[in-house]
Amino acid sequence: MTIAIKPTASGSTIEQDGSTILTVDGSGNITPSNDLYPKSPAVFAYLSADQSVSSSVWTKVAFDIERFDTNNFYDNTTNYRFQPTIAGYYQINTNVFLGGASGTVAQVTGIIYKNGGRYAWFGYGEAANNNEGVITGSTLAYLNGSTDYIEIYALLGATSPVFKGGNTSTNDSYSTFSAHLVSV
Repeated sequence: MTIAIKPTASGSTIEQDGSTILTVDGSGNITPSNDLYPKSPAVFAYLSADQSVSSSVWTKVAFDIERFDTNNFYDNTTNYRFQPTIAGYYQINTNVFLGGASGTVAQVTGIIYKNGGRYAWFGYGEAANNNEGVITGSTLAYLNGSTDYIEIYALLGATSPVFKGGNTSTNDSYSTFSAHLVSV
C-alpha cells in the first residue's frame, strides 16, 4: 500500500495506491472521497394510498413510494420487492396498518417472504369491533446478492379490508417497509 500527500493549487490530496481518499482545502477543511465511506444498502418504502384487498386472502403489500433507497435495490413499481446485489445479512422491518368496516371481527396476520416462500410470520391475532389496527414484523435474513429477494404479504379477514396508505404530501407513513445491510 502506498500513501502519498500531493499539494494542489488550493490545498492537498491524500492518495492511497493512486486513488484520492481525502482532499484538504486551503482553510484546512477535509473532504473524504466516496470510496472511503461507501454507501451501505438501505431502503425505506411505504404505501402511498389505501390498497383494497380481498378478505382472508394473502396479498402482497405494494409499498410504492421510496423515502430513500441508497443502492436502488427496491422495486417500487412492478414487483414490490427488495433484491440487493450485495450479499450479506439484512435487517428487515415492516408494519402494515389495516382497516375494515367498523364493528367487525378481523383476523390479521403477516408474513415476510423470501424468494416467494414464507420466511417469518408476524402480527397474528384477532381484533374485535375495531376497524383499524397495525401488525409489525422484524427479522434478520441472509440474501445472496443475486437471486434472493424479500416481499411482504398480509391477510386481513374483515368486511371491506384495506392496507392503509400514507399521505404523500405530508410524507406520512402508515404501512412501511425497511431493510439495511448489517453484516457481510
